[in-house]
Amino acid sequence: MLAAPAASGAITSHGVAGLRAHDAALAAKSRSAVLGLYSLDEQLASAQSRLASLHAQQQSLRAERAAVAHQLAVAKHGTQISQARLGARLRQLYEQGNVEPLEIVFGAKSLDEALTNLDSLSRATGQGEDILRVLTAARASASSAARTLASKDAALADATQAAEATATALAAQRAARNAYIGSLAAQRRLTQQQISTVVAQANAARVRSAQLARVSAATAAPAPISASSASAPLESSAPAPQETLPSGGSSITVSATGYALPGRTATGLPVGWGVVAVDPSVIPLGTHMSIPGYGEAVAADTGGAIIGSTIDLWFPSVAQANAWGRRTVTITLH
Repeated sequence: MLAAPAASGAITSHGVAGLRAHDAALAAKSRSAVLGLYSLDEQLASAQSRLASLHAQQQSLRAERAAVAHQLAVAKHGTQISQARLGARLRQLYEQGNVEPLEIVFGAKSLDEALTNLDSLSRATGQGEDILRVLTAARASASSAARTLASKDAALADATQAAEATATALAAQRAARNAYIGSLAAQRRLTQQQISTVVAQANAARVRSAQLARVSAATAAPAPISASSASAPLESSAPAPQETLPSGGSSITVSATGYALPGRTATGLPVGWGVVAVDPSVIPLGTHMSIPGYGEAVAADTGGAIIGSTIDLWFPSVAQANAWGRRTVTITLH
């Protein structure tokens, strides 16, 4: 009954409906994926903006740390200069022997000179101490600011690292989503090609069936009936009687068997849902029929085992063919 590898896909509206449903599901997935991509784009833009802000803060913090470091260096240098000057002044006083206030008073020639010398000594000592206090406070303030800035710098580095990780992860998710959308588009193109192929096969099957019906009608000739045989009874091996329906169709009770073999039919059409193998002496090739539990079909194949009121129905899987099995049904021919 079958002689060549099967063509892919079904040749009836059943197969087209399934492919179109699959295409609609792919389209829904694609729309959902595109919406997800928009969301990822917004998140990625926000993460990149956050990262740019953190980088700007790092630049500003580096400038502040450089300024504080400069202030600390200046304070240290000033402290060293002030300490050197104060030491020089104390050495000078020691060398002059005017270190003790009493010696300054007794060594003065007048009261005004003693008061002036005491005031000079106090002012020199106080200035040195004031400078040292100011410079010490400046060093302490600069050191404290440096520690604060170092802490801020560490926290900013952690935040920057986290923002970079987030941006990298979002970029990877965006790339994966783009690849997924591309794969859905490829699947939709393949499905639409399959739909076009199935529709073309279905149209070819209808044309071929119509041609076979015309050829069968043109070549069929009624058998001559002799006078002696006109009143003879019908033999028991004759096909099952067909009943004419009010709508112009006819019905016939047949034994229908399911099969799932690949290949091509005797008429050259590829197997598919709706292809039925028949005995042409009972059901002419090209005849359309309605089969309860199966649907619309066309007589497009023959076989050595198909004799009399017997038909074979094609199924896409062995499981479906086994589920059908062999059953007696009354079909409608039209």
